[in-house]
Amino acid sequence: MSQQESSLTVELPDGSTLDVPEGSTVEDVAYEIGPGLGDDTVAGVLDGDLVAKEAPVYDGVELEIVTPSADEYLEVLRHSAAHVFAQALQRLYPDAKLTIGPWTDDGFYYDITGVDLDEDDLDAIEDEAHEIIDEDLAIERGLVDREDARERYADNPYKRDIMDDEAAGEDPISFYEQGEFADLCQGPHVESTGEIGGFALLEISASYWRGDEDNDMLTRVYGTAFRDEDELETFLEQRRKAQERDHRKIGQEMDLFSIDETTGPGLPLYEPNGKTVLNELSEYVAELNRAAGYDEVETPHVFRTELWKKSGHYENYVDDMFLLDVNDEEYGLKPMNCPGHATIFDQQSWSYRELPIRYFEDGKVYRKEQRGELSGLSRTWAFTIDDGHLFVRPDQIEAEVLAIMDIILDILDTFELDYTVQLATRPDKSVGSDEIWEKAESQLEAVLEGQGVDYDVEAGDGAFYGPKIDFAFEDALGRHWDGPTVQLDFNMPDRFDLTYTGEDNEDHEPVMIHRALYGSYERFFMVLIEHFDGRFPLWLAPEQVRVLPINDEVNDYAADLVADLDDEGFRASVADGDSTLQRKIRAGHDENVPYMLIVGPDERDAGTVSVRDRQEQETRDVDPDEFRAHLRRERDEKHVDVTFLED
Repeated sequence: MSQQESSLTVELPDGSTLDVPEGSTVEDVAYEIGPGLGDDTVAGVLDGDLVAKEAPVYDGVELEIVTPSADEYLEVLRHSAAHVFAQALQRLYPDAKLTIGPWTDDGFYYDITGVDLDEDDLDAIEDEAHEIIDEDLAIERGLVDREDARERYADNPYKRDIMDDEAAGEDPISFYEQGEFADLCQGPHVESTGEIGGFALLEISASYWRGDEDNDMLTRVYGTAFRDEDELETFLEQRRKAQERDHRKIGQEMDLFSIDETTGPGLPLYEPNGKTVLNELSEYVAELNRAAGYDEVETPHVFRTELWKKSGHYENYVDDMFLLDVNDEEYGLKPMNCPGHATIFDQQSWSYRELPIRYFEDGKVYRKEQRGELSGLSRTWAFTIDDGHLFVRPDQIEAEVLAIMDIILDILDTFELDYTVQLATRPDKSVGSDEIWEKAESQLEAVLEGQGVDYDVEAGDGAFYGPKIDFAFEDALGRHWDGPTVQLDFNMPDRFDLTYTGEDNEDHEPVMIHRALYGSYERFFMVLIEHFDGRFPLWLAPEQVRVLPINDEVNDYAADLVADLDDEGFRASVADGDSTLQRKIRAGHDENVPYMLIVGPDERDAGTVSVRDRQEQETRDVDPDEFRAHLRRERDEKHVDVTFLED
């Protein structure tokens, strides 16, 4: 590079820097590093954004080169797979209109219109896609004048909308071509369709253009792609297992919950069995809260929107709130519980000696998610947070967060759930001084280090009011779900002018800590249903024991056994009726009852029972007192495993 030539500096993943000519692309930089890397370059990551290899770099950018061995390569491959689907679709349905087709964590989707598809049509489209992959078509980037591009999409308002929005000001506009197919796209893509080793279409659903229910309804086709067929088969097998454990399927089979279109989408109805599980979960955390010094409070489901404006939620959540007009005043169903708790704290004066103040509430909240995003209990309009808010002095932060972490880890151990932990630090838009943020982040880090917790730092992913520790559950199939959280908040105490009297007799502002031990009951319930495959631990099971009389002669004995179990708080029933014993056993197994007691004339005369546990082990001649003692231990110690063996 000559002295006169302008240059810019890029930072590489190892922290080193490289000066390259102005106007260099990702691919140019790769060749500057080495010809082998240049040849292998598929795409680039510029300051965290995945881009095409033709994208220009800029001064000071952090650059990562994406090659076929990089984690990001799979995202690029799946983006190309979305184009393969679109090409196959238009070969079979020339009138189909394309909208957007991004990659996802598990594959890709493409939103389309102009064609009426159902699940039965996917096989033919998938076969055509495999033909395109076998053709090994080169995928090449081209540039088209804006006016020519608009002409190409004269009858496609969705692509024209993209040109006016995402591609506003660009001229020429980027297209990618493979064979006879071309699509408006920024990339990145692999070199050819033949690089897609495993391809499958998965399902169809409805969506809205731009995710807005006021816009046109579209058809969304989901698919996935992998480097090879082995990876694809592993994914499909895991997906089959996930579908077998789908909480919506199990919830219906076990009469746990329902969501009825008549009552409204995203509004779960809990049946007696489901409410039993929720009650057990609620009583468990209530015991933990009270033992940790929390006081239970309750707040209404609806507030005047003045409260949400004061807290700052109105400006951030108004589009997701359910708003009501009451006597010319605006009210809103609460999307959060924290403003109510802050208002309770503000009802009296506090001394520094009285802090920390700890409140907890199983608070129902409401958020107007897009209908297309609603899914069983994983995303709903109405859900309940096992919410807790603490008002603490700055010097109490570390001890209180440590205490919260102890509770969370105790809960995770109780359910034997695997999890990951993230420390989310200060975002670009935030409130509070550098000193407060640095201290708060260091305190959270000290707690994690002190607990020996493995965690990742999610830089800039904290809330605008403070850093946080987030937990994600890993279920039996290795999937991750948002769970417990601990968040520091310097914003709401200021907005609500919350104070306590310090040792110096001056007013001081407390720090607010937000925490949820489950996250939300709905999502946690979903995780448990799928994690345990409906086979709940004894203490959670809607029905814990079922007595199976061999014949009508022992019905009275069976009823006495159930009465004794009822007296000790166990949920038990008699399987009466005309079914054979084998059918009764099969029904108990299919309905996930932890224990079955088989009784006949011999057991009645001896005053014993035969115990059949969930492992299908049967123990004969068991004293009912011994069995109840075993149940008490298993319930009170909250065992996960359900099994009975004689001492």
